[in-house]
Amino acid sequence: MSGATLLVVFSAACFGSIPIAVTIAQRAGLPLLATLAWRFGIGVAALALVAHRALPALARREALAPLLVLGGMQALMNFVSLASLAHIPAATLSFLFYTYPGWIAVIAAVRGTERLTVVRAGALLLALAGIGIMVGLPGGFVAHPTGVALALASALIYAVYVPIVGGYGARLGTEAAALHASVGALVAFVLLGLLFPGATGGLVLPTGMPAWLAVLSLGVLSTATGFLVFLRGLQVIGPVRAGIVSTVEPFFAAGLGALLLNQPLTRATFLGGGCVAAAVVLLQLGGGRRATPTNELP
Repeated sequence: MSGATLLVVFSAACFGSIPIAVTIAQRAGLPLLATLAWRFGIGVAALALVAHRALPALARREALAPLLVLGGMQALMNFVSLASLAHIPAATLSFLFYTYPGWIAVIAAVRGTERLTVVRAGALLLALAGIGIMVGLPGGFVAHPTGVALALASALIYAVYVPIVGGYGARLGTEAAALHASVGALVAFVLLGLLFPGATGGLVLPTGMPAWLAVLSLGVLSTATGFLVFLRGLQVIGPVRAGIVSTVEPFFAAGLGALLLNQPLTRATFLGGGCVAAAVVLLQLGGGRRATPTNELP
């Protein structure tokens, strides 16, 4: 395995740890919104050290649109996806969120920008079969329907977000786009915490070592390091191989959830998740696109 491939595997581990760290923070008493505010606050500080040349661009008038669009969508996607952890395990969230390449293919076909080939259609059917296995269709739900709906909604939001952030990345540079998205998300969470402290739990400090370790992991590893390491590996092995290698992400999340959170690894989760991962590989080999994630979840 090449060094660049190992970088992509490491980035997948960073991204896969997000639902685990969020669950640990919430079990330690830190509200979800405060957890995400700390994640992006620490992540912005870490990214700024590396992408410091992009900092002056944040003060320009032209920065308002990417801050609002990228930051708003980043905040919405993170909150919706991680809110599902109140209903489903981290492994189920990770596999369901990983259906987003399939939604990207569907959106592209609807817009007429890419053809829905036989391979892509087969991959979509495989992904849908995986979802059905995980949620227990056609019988009763194995996974909680609210959690499943939130996880799939976040995957759809991310599928819409990917081409938008890709466009901004082409104009601003990938590191600058990531910084804009992270700053915008941070501002959104801070404003929500200040305006609606009762409904959101407010912007409180982490209390105790587990909560602090969780938010530091989210900011430094899952946000700044994961994104930058993925970019470095992507430049060498290309988007197709990087997309295929990244399918280890939800499996890593499943294993880490079992190890640190004592969440069971059910047969339905692994069988359905395997179908989703196989669908992603098919989409990559069949010409599907996997855009560079900026602070991906999941």
